[in-house]
Amino acid sequence: MAHYHASAATRGSMEIVRYSGELDVELPPVDVKRQDSLYRDATMPAHAGHHGQESWVRTLRLAFQCVGILYADLGTSPLYVYANTFKNGVGHPDDVLGVLSIIIYSFILFTMIKIVFIALYANDDGDGGTFALYSLISRYAKVCLIPNQQAEDELVSRYRHRAKPSATLRRAQWMKNLLETSKAAKISLFFLTILATALAISDCMLTPPISVLAAVNGLKLRAPHLTTDQTVWITVGILVVLFAVQRFGTDKIGYTFAPVVFVWLLLMAAIGIYNMVKYDIGTLKAFNAKYIIDYFRRNKKKGWVSLGEILLCFTGTEALFADLGYFSIRSIQLSFTFGLLPSVLLTYIGQAAYLRKHTDMADISNVFFNSIPSSLFWPTFVLALIASVIGSQAMISCAFVTMSHLQALNCFPRVKILHTSRRYSGQLYIPEVNIFLCISACVVTIGFRTTGFIAKAHEICVVLVMVITTLLMTIVMLLVWKVNIWWIAIFFIVYISTESIYTAAVLYKFTHGPYVPLAMSAVLMLIMIVWHYVHVKRYKYELEHTVSRDEVKDLLERRDLKRVPGLGLFYTELVQGIPPIFPHLIEKIPTIHSVIVFITVKRLPIPHVDVSERFLFRQVEPKEFMVFRCVARYGYRDKLEMANDFVKVLVEYLQYYVRDLNLYGVGDEPLKIIFHSARVDSFTWERKPSGHVIYAEEMLTPAQSFSELTMHPVSMSSRLAHFQTGKMNLEEMLKIEEDQKIIQREVDNGVVYIIGESEVVAKPHSNLLKKIIVNYIYSFLRKNSRNGEKMLSIPRGQLLKAGITYEI
Repeated sequence: MAHYHASAATRGSMEIVRYSGELDVELPPVDVKRQDSLYRDATMPAHAGHHGQESWVRTLRLAFQCVGILYADLGTSPLYVYANTFKNGVGHPDDVLGVLSIIIYSFILFTMIKIVFIALYANDDGDGGTFALYSLISRYAKVCLIPNQQAEDELVSRYRHRAKPSATLRRAQWMKNLLETSKAAKISLFFLTILATALAISDCMLTPPISVLAAVNGLKLRAPHLTTDQTVWITVGILVVLFAVQRFGTDKIGYTFAPVVFVWLLLMAAIGIYNMVKYDIGTLKAFNAKYIIDYFRRNKKKGWVSLGEILLCFTGTEALFADLGYFSIRSIQLSFTFGLLPSVLLTYIGQAAYLRKHTDMADISNVFFNSIPSSLFWPTFVLALIASVIGSQAMISCAFVTMSHLQALNCFPRVKILHTSRRYSGQLYIPEVNIFLCISACVVTIGFRTTGFIAKAHEICVVLVMVITTLLMTIVMLLVWKVNIWWIAIFFIVYISTESIYTAAVLYKFTHGPYVPLAMSAVLMLIMIVWHYVHVKRYKYELEHTVSRDEVKDLLERRDLKRVPGLGLFYTELVQGIPPIFPHLIEKIPTIHSVIVFITVKRLPIPHVDVSERFLFRQVEPKEFMVFRCVARYGYRDKLEMANDFVKVLVEYLQYYVRDLNLYGVGDEPLKIIFHSARVDSFTWERKPSGHVIYAEEMLTPAQSFSELTMHPVSMSSRLAHFQTGKMNLEEMLKIEEDQKIIQREVDNGVVYIIGESEVVAKPHSNLLKKIIVNYIYSFLRKNSRNGEKMLSIPRGQLLKAGITYEI
């Protein structure tokens, strides 16, 4: 066994490398790039998290945007909370204090503590929402229903940052085993995730109508002749304009809306203080929780049922978590604590003070506008209208984020996703979803006509998403966080018990409106389940029918097989093996390109994958046929490049792979690379009969070609010594150079994108339900979704489609 040890003496323009043998040579510094799972992030600094090192300037800028995007919905809830809670009048003056006390502690408990100061830390590398919780869990336990996990995925830097749970945490290991071994647990976790997703999208259909309609109703105080139909159509017109401006992007909308919402929050706080001082300073007694007990003792069942309306005070809370990818934890906490929280609470306190002095009001539906000074009506109305429109923006942004997550989970037909900001990759716009939400919001407004009915439908979405978030958060605490079990128990008991009370109150009124969002959610869930079910079945079918190595060799060595110039990129969903459509194509058209690369575009359960870690390459035997397998890995927030840009990067890293395959994989045995640490200036190169092992500070993967390297002005003896050390010879290096030239030549001859169009049908003996799902519902969804070549931005002139039918 030959054993070498080297240490880098300098890091200047030249490096002195001393081996444990008798040879001292000077070697040129070599530019290093990583391109495969073999090349880990040995030189990468410790991951600081998505928001760990952000500057205060950026934090303040994002905090300002938070006001315009996230808080308008929460900031406009005072327009309709009291109006819906006391729609039948105030029975007792202290009932106002009881409701106010519930609002104060619910807002603090659910919005501030649970979401802003706990749930935001359960982010997926800076990404929030229910899907982020699911993806975080899936990195600690193999809960994905699609069998496309690869060991190399866990070595991606962002993936590896979320390391597996420590073996010393027995509860984490117990939870991990439960999720991985129980199919029921996997399905239940997936079901909860898509249910929360469907409810969030349904909520996005309801938030704009209730917010805007509540503000427009304020006109009736100055224009009593205004009819309900007229307010409805005014609301519809405003909604159409709101959805029309979405294409300009969240970044621009945030900066445009933020000053308006900021002024709105200041005005609300000022009016709240004014009302409190003028009408009843004693309203501050509501901070005493005993008024909650008195309220329920006095109103009994009626008080319990009213919780459904009271929970509207924290509607929009889910957007804080889901839209985290747009902002940062620190910016949200800063703007919430010192901006939204005092403003909203002062508004509720001021309205409560007004109500205690006007318990005999005949019409309480406009209590907010009745409570403001008459001289401030028009400024307040204009700001309320604008703020309510802006409030809808948070949920619209949430819908875009949610839909992009569904795409990554393969749970929804393909839609076009546009990234509207170069600075912040999480800011999206989806035209199809925008049109769907616009139509749905208008239909809801015309159909329900009043905020009372919309509020009942709104409640069910809010409360069920709250419960699901608590359940997933508990799993994260058990599986991921190193938190004392008693803190987890307290979190679960406190939140699941209080949220269950709210849920029961909402479900009690089920027949009065909540069935509408549930019906919407049921339709969305049906689409998700059908799409994902067939996708999993198709993947497993292809996996079971992959072409064996011997069959591939026989296909490539066929005498009638013609090789045509060019690079052929064959897209497949399999991450391993050759798909069954390949021999089908060869049988019909016995022609393949001089260089073939089977491409799989794979989404990992992390927001982003660095381009240096994107590609996994393997060469298909026989090597002389230049056939490769490639998995291109993306995070669920990463944007797919245009086809031409993708090919440039792919070819660059493919050439690196061809070079390194020969440089480090000499002989029949593979070469294994093991890194000591990210900051050790030494490496050990050890060869064993069973294979090759290198212990290295970093993998030497020079960007230069070997011809460039040999042209470097160093002595011939130094070069030969370097070649000898690597067990390379000039002949092998020239072969690598020739292979690289072949790849580049074929790229210059032209690139053809080959996409397998696989029709999926149920087997003839399948039951009726399966035939309906596969042959009709899935077929309809597939025909009406975007084609794969459009999602990949493939030029039509370079596209070749190969069709095949699978029976599953």
